Amino acid sequence: MESRKIKMKGNPLTLSGDGVKVGEAAPDFAVLANDLSEVRLSDFRGKVVVISSVPSLDTPVCDVQTRRFNEQAGSLGDGVAVLTISMDLPFAQKRWCGAAGIKNVQTLSDHREASFGAAFGLLIEELRLLARAVFVVDGGGVVRYIQVVDELTNEPDYDAAFKAINEVRQ
Repeated sequence: MESRKIKMKGNPLTLSGDGVKVGEAAPDFAVLANDLSEVRLSDFRGKVVVISSVPSLDTPVCDVQTRRFNEQAGSLGDGVAVLTISMDLPFAQKRWCGAAGIKNVQTLSDHREASFGAAFGLLIEELRLLARAVFVVDGGGVVRYIQVVDELTNEPDYDAAFKAINEVRQ
């Protein structure tokens, strides 16, 4: 297995695992909702699932990213679930969502087992945080779009992500 790298302010960081590829079945994972209930990717079978992965909601770029997906999620319809996953504790996510007025995105915590980070190859070994990424998984559970941001302090390419979302949901 070749190690995969991203950067934070130009400094290299290592991502664990091989990651997923477009066209592959998305691996299932278990994360926690804000009420501490377990949520799995397989719970959304039949829906298009947008996964926005962020290091921490309490940072400026993650805040902007989550708010941007929240703004767009309301217009995507009931057939699309938009998830933001971070290593933040569920209590912190709930507090942040309340303060930020997040209603259209479900925030989920990978803090317990790093199940999502390990399955999708996004766990940053040096920090035990998640890399910034966007995935689109179709209703059959197949990965249709991947964007792993190579510089942690940069936002994703929203136009490319929303174009992919709209193509998959049609």
